[in-house]
Amino acid sequence: MMFKYPWVLWFFLLYIPLLIWYFRKKNATPTLGFSNISPLMSLPRSWKEYLMKFSFILKLAAIGLIIVALARPQTTDSKSKSRIEGTDIVLALDISGSMASKDFDPTRFEAAKEVAVNFVNQRANDNLGLVVFAGESLSLMPLTYDRAALINTLQNVELGDLTDGTAIGDGIASAVNRLVTGKAKSKSIILLTDGTNNAGEVPPATAAEIARQKGIKIYTIGVGTNGVIHITDPYGFSTTSLETKIDETSLKNIAETTGGKFFRAKDEKVLQKVFDEIDKLEKTQLDVESFTRVDEAFMPWILAALCCYALSMLLRYTVLRRLP
Repeated sequence: MMFKYPWVLWFFLLYIPLLIWYFRKKNATPTLGFSNISPLMSLPRSWKEYLMKFSFILKLAAIGLIIVALARPQTTDSKSKSRIEGTDIVLALDISGSMASKDFDPTRFEAAKEVAVNFVNQRANDNLGLVVFAGESLSLMPLTYDRAALINTLQNVELGDLTDGTAIGDGIASAVNRLVTGKAKSKSIILLTDGTNNAGEVPPATAAEIARQKGIKIYTIGVGTNGVIHITDPYGFSTTSLETKIDETSLKNIAETTGGKFFRAKDEKVLQKVFDEIDKLEKTQLDVESFTRVDEAFMPWILAALCCYALSMLLRYTVLRRLP
């Protein structure tokens, strides 16, 4: 903590005349003479005598706190230059109906969201964005350093927000559009899906080639097990059976085209390991300058001064009240 007007602290010298006045006033209190005061010496001191001293101390504290507040205490962050690891990353998340399968706990979709949130929390220095896709794609969050906003958006994504289907190519294209605005040299897409491209306008191979030309790597993750899955509607009234099959060949080709990597995750533990591995792969050294930020910190001192003065006045007009 530092003070904007440190010279104001010289006003603490006012304590000297105040203390002199207090002790002179105390010694100048009118007295009544007795020939023998020995019987009075054994009497205990009144608790009000201590309260009077405490009241005076409260007033001194209030004055001192006001002086500190007038000196404008401030908290600062110093300027520094450091090297950090950071990059631009867009998460492309499949929200098609098959993601409601319960071969993950509680579902593929919820497990994917939880692992993605953990991943975002680990990437403190990265510029992150979010794209979701099903039968179409939607860019929900542009590249941002605001972790809280991104996590809040990610947690609010629900199945059924888009037309059902799996438009992998459109999801990649939307993610590429977000990444081209980023300033980091290293750019990548983490594509998470549990199916085969069966919708959208952009073929996955074409989208991958565009990403390669833009210098963007794509890490593809195939989530879940192949076979028939049973999906229960949110209200528990009906169950639908679907046959899912992850197009591993296509996902591998997308990753290889862009210089990325393909991962297969059949349960939530493996999925977490996949994100942990990607976390190690996608890091770029960046030089960052941090500048001083000043925050005013005088308000707590003022509040403390008001509390001391209010307590002093309360004592004066209650237990220390003097009759005329």
